[in-house]
Amino acid sequence: MKKRAPLTDADGEVRDLDAEDLRSFRPAREVLPEHVQRSLGIKTRGPQKTPTKIPTTIRLSPEVSEAFRATGPGWQTRIDEALREWLKSRSPA
Repeated sequence: MKKRAPLTDADGEVRDLDAEDLRSFRPAREVLPEHVQRSLGIKTRGPQKTPTKIPTTIRLSPEVSEAFRATGPGWQTRIDEALREWLKSRSPA
């Protein structure tokens, strides 16, 4: 990797960042010591507690899509819950 120009110009002013600068940046968790991350409130994500859901594409009627989206964030989870309830109602006891 070639050496990038400093982030300041000849007058000591911060220069505009370009796309190449942004690509060279690394996440804070990779470059900051753990004690600094803790003091900044940067948390690491633990292991997945529940099975991962499978990404899929389905076609919904406009009415269903609009009704669930209108309920706000988490609408996809609510569709999943509605489908789970439907499965329970169809399975033999």
